[in-house]
Amino acid sequence: MAGPRPIVLATGGTGGHVFPAEALAGELEARGVPFTLITDSRGRQWQGALSHQPIHYIHSASPSGSLGARLKALLALGLGLVDAWRALGRIDPAAVVGFGGYASVPTMIAARLRRTPAMLHEQNAVLGKANRLVLGGVSRVATSFAPTRFVDEDRAWLVGNPVRNSVRALRSSAYRAPAPDRVIDLLIFGGSQGAASFSQVIPAALLSLEQPMRARLRIVQQCRPEDLQKVRSTYLQANVVAELAPFFADLPQRLASAHLVIARSGASTVAELATVGRPSILIPYPYAADDHQTANARAFEATGACAVIPHAEFTAPTLAGHLRALIEAPQRMAAMAAAAYAAGRPDAAARLADLVGDLIATPSLSPSGVAA
Repeated sequence: MAGPRPIVLATGGTGGHVFPAEALAGELEARGVPFTLITDSRGRQWQGALSHQPIHYIHSASPSGSLGARLKALLALGLGLVDAWRALGRIDPAAVVGFGGYASVPTMIAARLRRTPAMLHEQNAVLGKANRLVLGGVSRVATSFAPTRFVDEDRAWLVGNPVRNSVRALRSSAYRAPAPDRVIDLLIFGGSQGAASFSQVIPAALLSLEQPMRARLRIVQQCRPEDLQKVRSTYLQANVVAELAPFFADLPQRLASAHLVIARSGASTVAELATVGRPSILIPYPYAADDHQTANARAFEATGACAVIPHAEFTAPTLAGHLRALIEAPQRMAAMAAAAYAAGRPDAAARLADLVGDLIATPSLSPSGVAA
């Protein structure tokens, strides 16, 4: 007797696309559902459930840069479509799930041509360019934010963005707002993109606070290696307690210990803040594709979970004003933490797997949305 047909996962190679695919793979594996991965050569570095299942590699490239580079990328994507068509013919999947990134495009197009049930998962509050290219061939889009730009409500299914197990395990860590005159644990991380501005603006803002308020701060800050010494010297001269490093392996625990977080607003960051339930000041990275970090931050802000400072307004006086207002009103930080927690979806991977099951169980839809 033949077993169940596998689920194909199609994704690009960046972490924002890979982790939701890994999370779904782990959930499918736990349920005994077979799956396989179609990606480009970057998939060779992956870990977890994805690394010990069959992987099919296809040609892929991002159509950006010079005219010559774009033409070369289009040729690679064309070859990828041939690769993906053949792979789907060999696999005969029950469904295909795309996670964005240009490496997913050939597979999603091949699924449409083969009339294989297909769906997307979008991590951000704006549907990514690659996902927009293949939107016409899917019957539903699993979203992380409500609403998600470029996704019609009749095809949007809010499931959330899966987070790491180490973060999900901290869901039960209760938030306690800092009592008056007690220590305030401030966590600052900004990733690698645009982190230079964090190293300049944030110390200046903290040092501009009144001395009694500044003396209560206990800072954990992620810094680029080239900024470490300068930032450390700034804090030392002002007698501010600070722990600085380019990377914190125990960032989830640091997040759970924080009274307030200052960060960018990538999809994973917002999902982790919501899972643990911590108040934040978010500064969207201004050069993110389609300005999706601003959309993420504003959607999170609408729940009451955070304050948002646009990058153009990210100055020491502006940040200091936000910090002063929050430190003087700890009950507001507690309310923000509760709102963030309420927005969390720690079961996002399970919801996504459930949606895949529904996709298989219902009739396939044509690109126009009509049952085939």
